[in-house]
Amino acid sequence: FSAIGGPASGGDYYSKDKNLKNKENGWKIYPADFVTTEEGTGVVHIAPAFGEDDMNLGKKHNLPFIQHVGMDGVIKKEAGEFAGMSVKPANDHTKTDVEIIKYLAHKGLLFAKEKYEHNYPHCWRCETPLINYAASSWFVNIEKIKKQMLKTAKEISWSPKHIKEGRFGNWLESARDWSISRQRFWASVIPIWKCEKCGEMEVFGSVAELENACRRDRTLSCPEEKITDIHKHIVDKITFKCEKCAGKMRRIPDVLDTWFDSGSMPYAQMHYPFDPDSISSQYSDNYGAGNKEKIVTLCPPKGFPAQFIAEGIDQTRCWFYYLHAIASGITGKPAYKNVIVNGIVLAEDGKKMAKKLNNYPDPMFVFDQYGADALRYYLLTSPVMLAENLNFSEKGVEEALRKVGMILWNVYKFYEMYAESPLTPLAKGGEVGSSALDKWINARLKQLIKEVTENMDNYNLPKATRPIGEFINDLSTWYLRRSRDRFKSDNKEDKNAALSAMRFVLTELAKVMAPFMPFIAEQLWQRVSGFNFKDENKSVHLESWPSFAKATEGKPDDILENMEVVRKIVELGLAKRDEAGIKVRQPIASLKIKNQKSKIKNNEEYIKLIKDELNVKEVEFVEEGGKLQIELDTEITPELKQEGIKRELVRFINGLRKEAGMTIKDRAVIYWQTENKEIKQAIEKYKDEIIKDTLASEMNEGESDNIDLSKKVKVNEMAVWLGVKKI
Repeated sequence: FSAIGGPASGGDYYSKDKNLKNKENGWKIYPADFVTTEEGTGVVHIAPAFGEDDMNLGKKHNLPFIQHVGMDGVIKKEAGEFAGMSVKPANDHTKTDVEIIKYLAHKGLLFAKEKYEHNYPHCWRCETPLINYAASSWFVNIEKIKKQMLKTAKEISWSPKHIKEGRFGNWLESARDWSISRQRFWASVIPIWKCEKCGEMEVFGSVAELENACRRDRTLSCPEEKITDIHKHIVDKITFKCEKCAGKMRRIPDVLDTWFDSGSMPYAQMHYPFDPDSISSQYSDNYGAGNKEKIVTLCPPKGFPAQFIAEGIDQTRCWFYYLHAIASGITGKPAYKNVIVNGIVLAEDGKKMAKKLNNYPDPMFVFDQYGADALRYYLLTSPVMLAENLNFSEKGVEEALRKVGMILWNVYKFYEMYAESPLTPLAKGGEVGSSALDKWINARLKQLIKEVTENMDNYNLPKATRPIGEFINDLSTWYLRRSRDRFKSDNKEDKNAALSAMRFVLTELAKVMAPFMPFIAEQLWQRVSGFNFKDENKSVHLESWPSFAKATEGKPDDILENMEVVRKIVELGLAKRDEAGIKVRQPIASLKIKNQKSKIKNNEEYIKLIKDELNVKEVEFVEEGGKLQIELDTEITPELKQEGIKRELVRFINGLRKEAGMTIKDRAVIYWQTENKEIKQAIEKYKDEIIKDTLASEMNEGESDNIDLSKKVKVNEMAVWLGVKKI
C-alpha cells in the first residue's frame, strides 16, 4: 500500500510542511499483512490518524501523523480548496467525494472513476456515516490486574456453562488496557484537574475533596457554597491554584466511558465508601492487653458479591466484563457468583427487531391478547435463556397461553364447580387419600417441586420452567379426567378426598409457578386459598417455597413408575382401538397385557383405570418374555353394541345441555324420537343410567315443541332426534 497524494491522505498540503514530524517516512510504499488482493488491488492508502491498522503500521514505521479532519467531521483549514467541507455531509454522503474527483480531473491526476460498493460503518440509530478518529485517552491498566481477573473468574458459575471458558474466558485471555475516557458531553466527568502551566495533576475522590481544594484559593472560579451539582457544565467552570506552581488548575475535558459507571454499580448503589453501612468496623484486643482498639477497615459494600446477575450474551464483553474488571482491581474478588446469560430475541424472519422495519408485534397487543404470563413462559422455556438467539413467534406465545394458562384455568374452574363452602380442608404434604390417583398426583407434585428447585439452584431457567407445563398437562388429562366421577360422586368421603387433594395440588402449584407466571399464580392461589384478595397481607408471593419431602406412604418413585406403566398400557390400547376402527365409547370385552411383570397386575385400582380408559370389561395379564404388548378382543356383541349406543346418547345429550347454557346444578327433561329398533332397545335398557349421567329428572319418548334445544344426530349411522328442557 502507499501513503499516496491527494486530500484524503494529506496531499502536498502537508508534504510541504518542513516541521512535520517523520515527514521523511511519509508518501512511501510499505508492506502490510492486513492488505490482500481479495478485495481491490492490494494497494491502499494509509491514514494513521483514522484507522487502527493504519496507526499500528504508522507506529511501526514512524510515519507522519496527519489529522486533517477535526472532531466535528469538517476538513481543517490547511487543506486548501477542501477546507470547511464535511467529510460525509448528512444530506449527501458523497458530495465531498465528487469534489475530490473534480479536483483530480482538473489537475490531470484522475486515472479512472467508477462506482464501487463496499462496507462502511454507519450509526445504528440514525444511519449516518461514521469516521474513525485517533484521540488521546485515559486507560485502566488491565494488563496489571489480568492475572487476578483470570483467577477470580474461576469462582463464577455460568448458565450456560460453556460461556465461562468460552466467550467470556477467551475475552479475558485477550483483554487489553481499557480506554475509559470519551469526548462527549452527557456522562460522568473524570475527576482530574490539570495545571495549565506545569502539567501537575490532582485526582479527587469525593466532592468534599474538591470543596477543600476550592477553599485553598477564593480568587479563582470556586463556589462559595457547597458543590451540589457535579455535571460537566458545572464542574468545568471550577478552577483553582496549583499548589506546585500557582498556575491555574482546570478539569481535563474528557468524560468517563459509560461502562465505567455500569461496572461501578455494586459500589455506587450503596454510596460506597461514603455511606457508614459500607464500612466494617473491626476491633483489635491491643495485643491481649484487654484494651480494645477500634480499627476501621474499608470492606466491600453490602450485597457484594451479587448472588447472581442476568443479561444478554452481548454483555460478556461489556457489563459482565467491566463489573469483573473493576471488582478485581478494587477488591481482588469477583463482583458476582452466578450469571444467567440470555441470547438475543430477533424478529420472526431472523432479522434484528426494528421500529422502522415494523417486524415485530406491538408488545401491548401481545399483553392484551395473550397476557404477560404467556409471554414470560414462552421466553423462559425457549433456547434464548441458554444464550441462543430466538426468532420471536407470536404463535409460540399463543401456544403457551393455550397449553399452560388455559388448561390450568379450566382445571381450576372444574374444581370450583364442585368445591363446597366452607372449603374442603386442605390436604397437607403426604396426607392424601387412599386413592392411587391421589397418591400419584401428590408424588408427581413432589417430583415437580424437586425438578424446579434443583434447576433453579443451578440457574437453568428453561429446565426449571418446562416441567410446569408438563405437570399441568398431567393434572388435566390424567388426574382430573380420571377423577371426574369422584368429584360428582355421592360418596362424600371419596369426593372430599379428591377435592382436598386437588386444593392442595393447586395451592402448591401456584407457589411453584409464582416466579415464572406471577399473575395467574396469584389469581389461582387467592381463589383456592379462599382469601380472594380480601387481605392485602396475603399473597402467593409472600409464601414460603414448597418442600419436596418424600411421601409418608410408599416410595414416590414406585407410584410414579407404576402409573407410567398404566398410562403406557392405555396408550398402546388406544392405538390398537384406532387400528381396529373402534371408538373409545364402544365397550369391548377384554384386553390382554403381555410381558408385564410389574406390581400393577395385583392392584385393582390400576386395573380399574385401565378398564375405564380403554372401556374394556376384563383385563388379563399374560407373562412372557419380551417387551410390553397389548391384544384387544375386537368382537362387538349385541350387548356391547347397545352399551356403546348408550354412551353415544349420553355424549350428545350432554352436548345439548352445554349448548343450552345449563350447568351441573340444573336438571333437565330429555325428549327423544327414533324409528331405529336398536336405539329404542338401548334406551329402554339403560334409561336410568342415561338419566343419571345427563343430570336429568326424566326421559320421554316423542318430539316436543316445549323444549330449550333440539338436534337430529346419528348414532352409529342410526338417526335419532334429541331435545332438552331445563326445569
